[in-house]
Amino acid sequence: MNLSERAGLALLHRLDPERAHGLSLIALQTGLAPLPGPVALPRLACTLAGMRLLNPVGLAAGFDKNATVIGPLSRAGFGFIEVGAATPLPQPGNPKPRLFRLTEDRAAINRFGFNNDGMEAIAARLARRSRGSVPVGLNLGANKTSDNRAADFARVLASCGPYVDFATVNVSSPNTEKLRDLQGPAALAALLAGVMEARAALPTPIPVFLKIAPDLTADELAQIAEVALSSGLAGIIATNTTLSREGLKSASRGEQGGLSGAPLFEKSTRVLAQLSLLTDGRLPLIGVGGIASAEDAYAKIRAGASAVQLYTAMVYEGLSLVPRIAKGLDALLARDGFAHVSDATATNRSAWL
Repeated sequence: MNLSERAGLALLHRLDPERAHGLSLIALQTGLAPLPGPVALPRLACTLAGMRLLNPVGLAAGFDKNATVIGPLSRAGFGFIEVGAATPLPQPGNPKPRLFRLTEDRAAINRFGFNNDGMEAIAARLARRSRGSVPVGLNLGANKTSDNRAADFARVLASCGPYVDFATVNVSSPNTEKLRDLQGPAALAALLAGVMEARAALPTPIPVFLKIAPDLTADELAQIAEVALSSGLAGIIATNTTLSREGLKSASRGEQGGLSGAPLFEKSTRVLAQLSLLTDGRLPLIGVGGIASAEDAYAKIRAGASAVQLYTAMVYEGLSLVPRIAKGLDALLARDGFAHVSDATATNRSAWL
């Protein structure tokens, strides 16, 4: 992190977190944020569900909710980008304040509630984007007031699917009441059947991932793995935010919402390793939760991930974190004698079981 980025972050941290996030988007839109360009190293190039990635370090959903800064983010060093979540109808989300920094814990709590401009506005922006070497995906959500939330996911995919490279079914956000109930095996199977039907109707079918919660029992995880393997999903993203507050120190630790950042790392990595064992290489897994360094990304890959995503750590480390992680991951792979990042997947899974 250079001096100007450090100063910029210090200034942003004096503001309300949601306001600071809005300003970071403006900085990207106006070209004020320095961008390193693509990180393309032979050892890191990989394929994820048929998509070719320059590197396996992706942006998690939530940073660019409304697909307004895809161009700049494609030049920030990511191997792939996920925007959203998008719902069929625009919705304001939950009342403010709804985003809280937990600086002592290098974490954040949010209870946004799928605030977004709606699928029509987001589809229009996605349709205008320039296709490049960085795949762009959309996180699919459901409206809080919907009388058929399961159908909402298919509606968003039908609307936006022609303009993205992949999509993610998000039934794991803790901020929409009873949304996580859709992770049950019967409800999930029915929901995914509708989504896969919408996928089949797209001009070009795209990979569909499922994003799961970290707060699942072993039995629930096994049921999800079984449904995922039989549904035609391209992979699983593990994990979303947690409701746990174990070990937190920051003053905002009691706020309601999903916890992300460093405290989630161990919990989400254990879920990832369990999923890797359950799926036995039949589905690619994307590791998310608490990644703040190349070592963290490497641990996720060795626990079973084919690729990783991050978001919260950028609140504390800035966008320069992305190329640092990618290049650091390349160095770690070289140190341990891996010719390619895919060779490292699940090589240390047993340590997390």
